[in-house]
Amino acid sequence: MSRPTPQFASHDLPAVLPIFPLTGVLLLPRGQLPLNIFEPRYLAMTEDALGRGRIIGMVQPKTALDERTRDNPPVYETGCAGRIVSFAETDDGRYLITLLGVSRFRIADELDLEREYRRVTPDYLSFAEDLITRDQNLPERDGRLETIRSYFSLRKIDADWPSIEGAPDEPLVNSLAMLCPFAPNEKQALLECPDLQDRNALLMSLMKMAIHGEGNAPTQAH
Repeated sequence: MSRPTPQFASHDLPAVLPIFPLTGVLLLPRGQLPLNIFEPRYLAMTEDALGRGRIIGMVQPKTALDERTRDNPPVYETGCAGRIVSFAETDDGRYLITLLGVSRFRIADELDLEREYRRVTPDYLSFAEDLITRDQNLPERDGRLETIRSYFSLRKIDADWPSIEGAPDEPLVNSLAMLCPFAPNEKQALLECPDLQDRNALLMSLMKMAIHGEGNAPTQAH
């Protein structure tokens, strides 16, 4: 049976959210994402976030960057807010941070720049379930593990198999969605899946298509 556990209070989510557009990078609720921050505007963003609840929104640009959109590219409407749970400063002025995914959001409006970084008004309403941890057991675990083995072998990915075999379903599926080298549109589709069951189904489909040499899956992100 599912045992819901509050993970983060909705009133702790900021009404104004700084965003970090990064192609091919996926953050999911309860996932951990290490980041190396070195651009001046994102150093400023991190400094401000540390004093304002430590929340940053990860989003993906919609298209490959070019000279016209390099600084402020169009981004997908759905991203994921993460809380800074570790922070270190290097001798050369970079910040090494880790974000813990809290909740997905939709961009309701984009605001004026602050210290050159972008800010949005986020809408968390559709993703209230992201704030709750549930014990979820997905079917066909043996088949899922076999697909993962085949995909890792194909991509020559080293793995700690005892940890993978012992991982609960949600951390396993979300970690693989974040870490595997899928195309940016596929990463976005994984982010936008309504629940864990749908994300697992898409994850397995992407892996199987790669195994069978069919290239990128015809996913659609909105």
